[in-house]
Amino acid sequence: MGRHRRRTHRPGPGSPTPWSRSSPAPRPWSPSPPTCSPSKGRLDLDAPIATYWPEFARHGKEAITTRSVLSHRAGIPVLDASPTFEEIAAWTPVVRAIEEQRPLWEPGTTHEYHGHVFGFAIGEVVRRITGLTPGTYFRTTLAEPLGLDAHLGLPATELPRLARLAEAEGRRPMPGPEHLLTRIVTMNGALVFPGLDEPHGWNDPALHTLELPGAGAVATATGLSATLAAAVTGLDGTPPLLTPATIADATRELTAGPGFLGFDMGARWSSGFLLPSPTFRPMLTPQSFGNDGAGGQFTFADPTTTHTFAYTANRLIGHADPRANNLVAALPSP
Repeated sequence: MGRHRRRTHRPGPGSPTPWSRSSPAPRPWSPSPPTCSPSKGRLDLDAPIATYWPEFARHGKEAITTRSVLSHRAGIPVLDASPTFEEIAAWTPVVRAIEEQRPLWEPGTTHEYHGHVFGFAIGEVVRRITGLTPGTYFRTTLAEPLGLDAHLGLPATELPRLARLAEAEGRRPMPGPEHLLTRIVTMNGALVFPGLDEPHGWNDPALHTLELPGAGAVATATGLSATLAAAVTGLDGTPPLLTPATIADATRELTAGPGFLGFDMGARWSSGFLLPSPTFRPMLTPQSFGNDGAGGQFTFADPTTTHTFAYTANRLIGHADPRANNLVAALPSP
């Protein structure tokens, strides 16, 4: 944590080191990268998604906006369709399924974590505007120019660097396959969570190389921290990707409290970002924003102090994992 400084340590080819501070770990989530941002005037978060993607406007989704998906209020947290792993990899079958999906509730009236549908819906908006899938857009406009060690779709050449995930003893199991939460996390069973020793689980190279924008980011802690630093302060002399006005707009609280399933974990959400949530994910100041991920992963930026923070782990603990929160509590007060 700190005003962003790069580290360049990398294990060399064939390195026997299974884990180091620069070993990337799979993130069972995706941060909301500032791709195609309103700062550049290419995306109006409050315009209907159908403005950019006309086929989306079916079955009660005509008025759904990008912001309502980003805030998990659009009513499409899961698909009725059950795409195969190969169809998920092909992208278009999932897009067609989203077009045919009916909202589970009147959009805007409640919320539930939108998981993978979040990634494909926002990703298709990015594709419609830029002509590039979100992983390609992120790589060509941000990761490669800025040297970010973060990926949406890990190149096969990077697989030897990848840390293997392990499950902590006593981790609470997922609900049964028909439960809405399990359907959200697994895309109706096409993926396995955590499935650390199973095909299509979170140690499977086929999943790591897949462009899975709602949950498939692979990064080092430095890469996550640098991504947010690029957005808020600029990186290595480059101007920040987001203006102060865009940051203020993107960090307005939109979602909190019990959701569609009746759960309240204490999380507060804005337009794609997790906000400081004292009982769930405390951050540095009330102006901080970031995201967390399954197994204990956590990153945030603070525009008032210009600090960024990222914690990654390969030992998955689950709900109430204190590791990142303990580190945040140890930070000096601004």
